[in-house]
Amino acid sequence: MISTGVILIALTTALLHATWNAIVKGATDRALSIGLVSLGHFVPALPFFLILPAPDMAALPYIIASTVIHWGYYFFLIAAYKHSDLSLAYPIARGAAPVLIALGATIWPGEILSPMAWGGIIGVSCGVTILVVSRATGALKKALFPAFITALMVAAYSIVDGIGVRIAGAPLSYITWLFTAEICVTLFVLMPRCALIRQNGIKQFLTGFSGGVLSSLSYALAVFAQTLAPLALVAAIRETSVILAALIGVIWFKERPVLMRIFAACVVAFGVILIALS
Repeated sequence: MISTGVILIALTTALLHATWNAIVKGATDRALSIGLVSLGHFVPALPFFLILPAPDMAALPYIIASTVIHWGYYFFLIAAYKHSDLSLAYPIARGAAPVLIALGATIWPGEILSPMAWGGIIGVSCGVTILVVSRATGALKKALFPAFITALMVAAYSIVDGIGVRIAGAPLSYITWLFTAEICVTLFVLMPRCALIRQNGIKQFLTGFSGGVLSSLSYALAVFAQTLAPLALVAAIRETSVILAALIGVIWFKERPVLMRIFAACVVAFGVILIALS
């Protein structure tokens, strides 16, 4: 049975993840916002990078691979948000990930899940699907491709980091090196937008940067949880963030409808309960 501590860690990452995605969605320039999020990964990690011992060098290819995958993840996430609501694009992007991660983890690291765990993972994904179907509009067609590719990216970096952090032998060092490597994304996105940063002022800078800090804390906790429990179970619980994102969409961005979101939340909660009991 997955421990209560791991469940609480995964749920915390869900809340943090939904919050920083809402920050990106609400930004005027989402590419700029992503660059600031990356900066919010790099800056807190830098002091730890300077003082912590290096992870096992066998984990270095995983850090490089994850950095490249995250680059693609940001690109397609921005594309998905360009064409649809937070409460539509986010569930598609995150909802397919648990099943993809479960399949990938079965093939690559060879994790074997119980039937109840698979039931919970499918339950979480079904809850997300209900949420998506309830929002089926013309915007769905435009958002579907980039959002699904985002889900593939989520599955890819989750499996890569789940294996890499175990090989590293030091979770905090692995996470620190991973976030420090995001300076590549930061420079690529922000350098052409220096004038825009000055134009928008300190408020947007701090908003995007704080989103990055929340994002870094969210993913650091998720990677740590992957050292304590199977990748697919951590991922499935973490995807409760789709319900939180839907609620943020309703309250913050005034997105509708409401009733279907409550029903979807119940289905997702049931899936998480199955995972907890597996």
